[in-house]
Amino acid sequence: MDQERTLEVINLSRRTLLGAIPAAGLVLAVGLPPSARADAAPRYGADSMPHGWVDNPLVFVTIATDGTVTITCHRQEMGQGVRTSLPMVVADELDADWSRVRVRQAQADEVRFGNQDTDGSRSVRHFFAPMRRCGAAARTMLEQAAAAQWGVPVTEVAAGLHEVIHHRTNRKLGYGALATAASQLPVPARDQLRLKTPAQFRYIGKGQVKLVDGPDIVAGRGRYGIDTRLDGQLYAVVARPAVYGGKVVSHDASAALKVPGVVRVIEIPGTPPPSEFQPLGGIAVVATNTWAAIQGRNALKIQWDDGANASYDSTAYKASLEAAARAPGQVVRNRGDVASALKAAAHSVQAEYYVPHMTQAPMEPPAATARIVDGRCEVWAAVQAPQATHDRISKRLGIPADRVTVNVTLLGGGFGRKSKPDYAVEAALLSQAMNGQPVKVTWTREDDVQHSYYHTVSLEHLEAGLDAAGRPVAWLHRSAAPSIRSIFGPDPKHEQPFELGMGLVNVPFAIPNLRIENPEAAAHTRIGWYRSVSNIPHAFAIQSFVCELAAAARRDPKDYLLELIGPARKVDPRALEDSWNYTESPTLYPLDTGRLRRVIETAATAAGWGRKLPAGRGLGIAAHYSFLAYVAVVVEVAVGAKGELSIPRVDIAFDCGAQVNPERVRAQLEGACVMGLGNAMLSQITFKAGRVEQSNFNDYQVARMNVAPREIRLHMIPGDFALPLGGVGEPGVPPMAPALCNAIFAATGKRIRSLPIANQLGA
Repeated sequence: MDQERTLEVINLSRRTLLGAIPAAGLVLAVGLPPSARADAAPRYGADSMPHGWVDNPLVFVTIATDGTVTITCHRQEMGQGVRTSLPMVVADELDADWSRVRVRQAQADEVRFGNQDTDGSRSVRHFFAPMRRCGAAARTMLEQAAAAQWGVPVTEVAAGLHEVIHHRTNRKLGYGALATAASQLPVPARDQLRLKTPAQFRYIGKGQVKLVDGPDIVAGRGRYGIDTRLDGQLYAVVARPAVYGGKVVSHDASAALKVPGVVRVIEIPGTPPPSEFQPLGGIAVVATNTWAAIQGRNALKIQWDDGANASYDSTAYKASLEAAARAPGQVVRNRGDVASALKAAAHSVQAEYYVPHMTQAPMEPPAATARIVDGRCEVWAAVQAPQATHDRISKRLGIPADRVTVNVTLLGGGFGRKSKPDYAVEAALLSQAMNGQPVKVTWTREDDVQHSYYHTVSLEHLEAGLDAAGRPVAWLHRSAAPSIRSIFGPDPKHEQPFELGMGLVNVPFAIPNLRIENPEAAAHTRIGWYRSVSNIPHAFAIQSFVCELAAAARRDPKDYLLELIGPARKVDPRALEDSWNYTESPTLYPLDTGRLRRVIETAATAAGWGRKLPAGRGLGIAAHYSFLAYVAVVVEVAVGAKGELSIPRVDIAFDCGAQVNPERVRAQLEGACVMGLGNAMLSQITFKAGRVEQSNFNDYQVARMNVAPREIRLHMIPGDFALPLGGVGEPGVPPMAPALCNAIFAATGKRIRSLPIANQLGA
């Protein structure tokens, strides 16, 4: 069942569950009807079904009697523009004057707001249709109220920019004047709603609505998690175990308590792996200011038991992944007879690709503030998953769920790290230990780099057999990587269906013999979400290998890639491998190779593919399908005599279907370009004796201005609003690394198979 197809609009104007939401005027919500319970539960599973979601509404729009329209955004703003884009959709169908629209950030509340997790590039694509219906329902009810007041047929009236007009007499009534009467009407059935045509859109697809948070952010008024200030607030930092699964044996706080400003030293019990969203544990220093807390932490004397992961070593672990990937593994897709085809091939090619751990490193490190008053815990935090935050705090503190409030601030970057609210639980535990006094926990940059939920390390082993003409007749891919699932329960040691589905088992190549295997890979640190997740190693390996096959066949890489993809066709993912659990409806979202071909051809044409370049310059191409969007990238590089690398230009062709907020699409693709290239060139987390070797931006580098391309050209493929939307925030990242490495090969003849590139180009 597809969530966006079953959500219904509900009139809440006279219900009491609204709490702080004003009930004067018209209040509409979107929610799953009770009849959807049986269909929804199997999809989400008993453990992941939001409590009460199938019965209760998600409050999205209120129209007050003064005409003010308040639209609730139930997803979190972290630079992607969701707090503008979702309300903009409601406002457009409502035909509201944007200057009279106010946007309200939802608190964590699964009863009112359903699934609030902001991840997976799904906020707009999942809620575009429901938001449209909500706005259209409100508009229709206002028109009906006006027609009743004038005593005319509803067919003679129409809404137009915050008022309803009777065109025959030119009478007008503002939305505020109609709100109360409209609130008494039933919500029109879905088949009675008159949605706008794209030609009638006022805001959608126009790119003219500015970020609602923009002025506050620019003026320094935007409130992030780290900005929270409460009366009587204390400040804390935590000394955490350097090794995942480590714990405190003993500690001496005497020197720390002598630091001016230090109030108390508190031990936070750790949670043995798998730790899910819970704190690592350690010793917290609570003080009157953050600097004093840091100095107090420096003065602590702690004896640690490093535990089972004390021997984790990146070099040794890479060798173990190589060994695993060179032996047969769990078969996750199989077509034809790869072994026989490889033996009979005229020529064979083999390569291995390595992607290290990476950390999200958001510009705002994790921070959260908690206060407990009269048995009620209130938290202020920059979190991507407010409901997980709410649930973990309630359970860890032993406070009933209805006595926990999570206020979501702006996020100064997230990239998946802030889906894991361990830092908010730390703040709540420390407030509880301080008898409810407000405590803000701040993670330093070193804390964030050394205690994160890391992007998985990966070793990808590929083999191909080519016929006499250089065409592939066999393809073998083994992917070995620890799973995110390892933090939720016993380590499965295999990539899970949602990870396998990120560009691995759904590789769209028309090769007669194709086999994909997944060897075991144990986790020795916390593995977490990272922008575009497992698409990164899968795309890097596959798109690099295609270029290697083209070179072996003496073919143009772009032409060879298109030949591998084959003719335009729509592929039902269920037909690829029955055992693969595809997480999106295959009927609604078939993989369209025609769209993939089009972005490749568009990017290549725009970049001037095939043009003659001076020595030391090269073009590289890569394409990938993820989050229901299609991306192709052509990177141009210049490599100096001593290995100096610069990127004069990147061309990106992008097809996510229709673009709801084109300016935000462009901004996210530009950001994905810089981040993806930074990943490839600089970023890696390594372990020695179980400890992260990096500490700050001096040794865990992210892309700076000197790394960014001099020019990024975006080529948007127009889409149809009648078709399902694709994601935007993540799909731009995966093809960047392979396109860059393919360009380096074109410029120098040197093949990069291990990231980061760093100093691999030295003379």
